Amino acid sequence: MSVRPVKELLRDKRDGKTLTADELEFIANGIGDGTLSDAQCAAFAMAVFFRGLDADELPAFTLGMRDSGTVLDWSDIDKPVLDKHSTGGVGDKVSLILAPLIAACGGATPMISGRGLGHTGGTLDKLETIPGYNATPDGPTMARVVREVGCVIGGQTDDLAPADRKLYGIRDATGSVEAIPLIVSSILSKKLAAGLGGLVMDVKHGNGAFMSDYNDARDLARALVDVAVAAGLPTVALLTDMNEVLGRTAGNALEVRESIAMLADPANADPRLMEVTLALTRALLDLGGLSDADPEAVLRSGAAAERFGAMVHALGGPSDIMDNPDAYLDVAPVIREVHAQEEGIVTAHDTRALGLVVMELGGGRKVESDTIDPAVGLADVASPGAAVGRGGKPLAVVHARNEAAAQAAEDAVRKAITVGETAPEPRPVVAEVLR
Repeated sequence: MSVRPVKELLRDKRDGKTLTADELEFIANGIGDGTLSDAQCAAFAMAVFFRGLDADELPAFTLGMRDSGTVLDWSDIDKPVLDKHSTGGVGDKVSLILAPLIAACGGATPMISGRGLGHTGGTLDKLETIPGYNATPDGPTMARVVREVGCVIGGQTDDLAPADRKLYGIRDATGSVEAIPLIVSSILSKKLAAGLGGLVMDVKHGNGAFMSDYNDARDLARALVDVAVAAGLPTVALLTDMNEVLGRTAGNALEVRESIAMLADPANADPRLMEVTLALTRALLDLGGLSDADPEAVLRSGAAAERFGAMVHALGGPSDIMDNPDAYLDVAPVIREVHAQEEGIVTAHDTRALGLVVMELGGGRKVESDTIDPAVGLADVASPGAAVGRGGKPLAVVHARNEAAAQAAEDAVRKAITVGETAPEPRPVVAEVLR
């Protein structure tokens, strides 16, 4: 490929000019293999932050990011290869349930997941609370387990979209993380490299979401769908509510326990968590031509629970995690109920603040090098509409490493959960579906 010097390309993008597909592929490859310096990568990121990428440029750059490394090939699998991606939230453990559920419904799911950052939790951090679980399997291991079990949840390997790995660090350092073209290319380059046949995006909005404003979240969802389809990947996006903790727990081992409990006994699952999981699953099954499958019935049958247990064991974890999770999952030494100061009804969550409570307890990272405490977090979080008080249902149950941390978390939970006299109007869990 013969293109103009990088300096010229950066000048053009800085000035708002359009780059060709070849030029964008050259930039993506240069980011991935180190041909572009960190300074040039940063200049490109900031130019895109301010000037954007148009409807032709963004798919071209995304495909260039995909092709900077290995692209997985599942052509020998006689079933649709499907995946889901969430923009992140507090208590979002849907992936742990959805991947084995898709496998039990007849699909195959090589799910590339990430770690928590800031107030949002990470799927890999949750799975690593299971002793022995290999959350970053190499390509051959991932391929074997997908073929044997039907699903794998693992991290991005070094050879999968390496340009994205490099550029994300540059974006974080230069304050350009929020640019929609860079978010879209980052997410989709990994999904395209995973060799998928269908993708469902869970784009969250609300006070616990990365993009709190509904219109901003919708713009991101629309861009993800349009670029994915332009790149040849059938995709649907669901806009889902993150104005309250999803499910009853927030914290790594606590969320794994809740996920295992839902797989084992879906009748007692949190209704909002069940609704989001089934909506995303049905959208994905439709994309894969598996619309005749009934995911709710499959969940009740225990088939998804069997797949989750098989995946954990195949990736180095215990064989009986479904039967005996308490033998393996860490428990915090200090467990404390947090009660409201007065009788009333929960009217609202400051969901981001509750995510920060988990982070301050040690369940999240303030910087990437921090070590996660798997046991800490919040359980039995009272949803809006729940009656609470001194002698009744607690606002939440704090799981902490020591008494001082538990006291700080208790104070923060009381500030983050508003109690009033009247139950709030219920919000739709799934606000919109974009196709």
